[in-house]
Amino acid sequence: MSDISIEEVDQRNPFPELTGQKRELFSKIQSHIKKSITFADILPEMEELMLNFLQAQRMTIYQSARNGQEIVSKYKTGQELFEIRLPLNANSIAGYVAVSGKEVLIDDVHDSEALTRIHKTLHFDGSYDRRSGFQSRSMMVVPIRRGAPLLGVLQVINKVNGEQFSQEDMQFASYLAETLAHKFHEEFEGTNDPYEYLVIKGMATWDKIDSFKKRVKKEGVSMTYLLVSEMKIPPEVVAASLESYFQVPFMRYDPKIVPPKRLLKKLNMSYLRRQRWVPLAGELDEELVILIDDPSDASRQMEIQRALPAKKYIFRVGFAEDILQYLGGGSVSSYLHGLAGKLEDEDVEEADRIDEGEEASEINENESTIIQLVNRLIIDAQRAGASDIHIEPSRGNTPSGVRLRIDGICRQALEIPSTHIKAVLSRIKIMARMDIAERRKPQDGKIIVRVKGLPLELRVATIPTVYGESAVMRVLASGGGLTFDKLNLSENNYKNLEKLVTNPQGILLVVGPTGSGKTTTLHAVIGRINTAERKIWTAEDPVEITQKGLQQVQIDHKIGFDFSTALRAFLRADPDVILIGEMRDRETAHSGIEASLTGHLVFSTLHTNSATETVIRLLDLGMDPLNFADALLGILAQRLVRTLCENCKQHYKPSPEEWQRLINLYGADLFDELELNREETVLFEAGGCGKCGKTGYKGRTGIHELLVASREIKKLIARRATAEELRLSGMNEGMRTLIQDGVIKVIRGQIDLSQLFRVTSGG
Repeated sequence: MSDISIEEVDQRNPFPELTGQKRELFSKIQSHIKKSITFADILPEMEELMLNFLQAQRMTIYQSARNGQEIVSKYKTGQELFEIRLPLNANSIAGYVAVSGKEVLIDDVHDSEALTRIHKTLHFDGSYDRRSGFQSRSMMVVPIRRGAPLLGVLQVINKVNGEQFSQEDMQFASYLAETLAHKFHEEFEGTNDPYEYLVIKGMATWDKIDSFKKRVKKEGVSMTYLLVSEMKIPPEVVAASLESYFQVPFMRYDPKIVPPKRLLKKLNMSYLRRQRWVPLAGELDEELVILIDDPSDASRQMEIQRALPAKKYIFRVGFAEDILQYLGGGSVSSYLHGLAGKLEDEDVEEADRIDEGEEASEINENESTIIQLVNRLIIDAQRAGASDIHIEPSRGNTPSGVRLRIDGICRQALEIPSTHIKAVLSRIKIMARMDIAERRKPQDGKIIVRVKGLPLELRVATIPTVYGESAVMRVLASGGGLTFDKLNLSENNYKNLEKLVTNPQGILLVVGPTGSGKTTTLHAVIGRINTAERKIWTAEDPVEITQKGLQQVQIDHKIGFDFSTALRAFLRADPDVILIGEMRDRETAHSGIEASLTGHLVFSTLHTNSATETVIRLLDLGMDPLNFADALLGILAQRLVRTLCENCKQHYKPSPEEWQRLINLYGADLFDELELNREETVLFEAGGCGKCGKTGYKGRTGIHELLVASREIKKLIARRATAEELRLSGMNEGMRTLIQDGVIKVIRGQIDLSQLFRVTSGG
């Protein structure tokens, strides 16, 4: 259709097919429309004129509703104003034209086969005919649009001479629809381009918009990202610009909204990411809410209807980046924009800036896309409390995945296109001072930056895979750890551990697998005795937690400065307390025990599964049983489990089967000490809310097993007793196992059984 204003009609004839009486009628219609304030005001007096022009018995003119979910026709009967509202779907003829953007010419609306040839769900609703006595036959229906967005639908019924509408009649209807489009566009105060609103507001120029559009194709970034990050246009203003053009409500990403799994399971996630739409609510065959980055794309609207049949669709326009967030991942530009969109005021932007400091790499948000991507990954991981960033290559042209480990569980963050992944890995290796040319061997390095003025260290490991290099960045946030009171120890463990750390000499071990919180516990224990009267040295790899009053040393294996070397150095520096990050070998273990026997309080860690197994491991390393028994104060084994979200956890009464399971896990002979009965006991399970990312879990806590080196335990160690003998003796003296401590925390409503089974052998 030609893009002509009503004002130009009198100067030239844009519709050469209109001659004679047709031209005269059309000029009158245009003149009336031009003079009217709103189209609804003149419709009653204009209707007869338009019907004469179209040579039709009836017509219905629909306007798009601002709610993005229907088209509306208003008409008067007497003094009453009535409305016809049709949903945006392919069930009705006008609804089909609205979503498809296609003109429809139908010889007989009662010919169901002809309707299904147009679309399989299309049918004619004859209820109005039955009520009014009017008999609909032929019909021509055309969309009313100016540019891309739909403004309405013109539906014309029955030619006056009883014949069928022709293609020439369709052309006349299209002329009228174009004229109506200009009027509706004026009433809607719509814009002619998705970003014209920004130009009108003086926040951008057409030259800048055009240059950004070229960059979108060249760099793979989005328009909204460029507008927000480079021109500093607030996201809500960009949203208003899109809303003004598309004439449907805008919707930002809301973490409280989770796309229904029952709908997503019918769709391919890669397909949705490519198509840039996502169902957010509703039921099949009923009403669906669809978020899409271009509601005017008729082909995608029809795809949506084929994929998810419904009676009614409610469309919302959104940033592509936000749509990808709902789908659990996105492109490089979407991820960057999603974060940049949160920088809505200067204070937040300042808080997120990584400043240059001593030995720190500077992160500049105004640098190239790849640099920004890596920087934002680091910022987002730190903000989310992630312990690791996993960058995982994929086969061929398939995008590489990025996952964040949060509370011990990996979560999808985004996808990096295959064209970008090598550049991303090179950037990481440059920051970690690795050899970027070496891709065949594993490499280790570290990145040190500052976030909000605080140091942030990342340990980087790259490993070659069959699809390319994989990288893992472990986030080590320097700063204070937990206090002793916040370790969530049981009453018995709290009292015993507090008593053990007051000893002037001996060795205390904290054991468990990697990532079980051993360092956090040790620093909490040291914090309990960190006073001006004590000289405390620590050797760690790496130094994750800092405390005032400690002399902390970073291990560097490249120069031969390992734990045993550090320990020998500490003994010459007059310490009271020594923390050795890990007893990895016989020499370190032997030196630690010797130090504890010569008047020092020594703390260290081992990678073992339980307190009693630790004794066997050290004896197997060649430790003298008598010396080790004499030196040992106690062994604390621990695991970290995800805690239930306090905001949404749900209580329930345990079933007889669950109650019996709790008894079996704790031990039938000991369960009575808990003083519980099933009728009064309430357990909790995961719910899901915005605060916990719909997971039902937020944060982690420890479950513990403390073996105190009593006189009896020391005797057993000295004679090399088995782990089972040590366990039974420890339990007789009050020790409770990891799984027993976990059961107590289940009963307290801190965790659920599924989390306990993830980290113990009890499941």
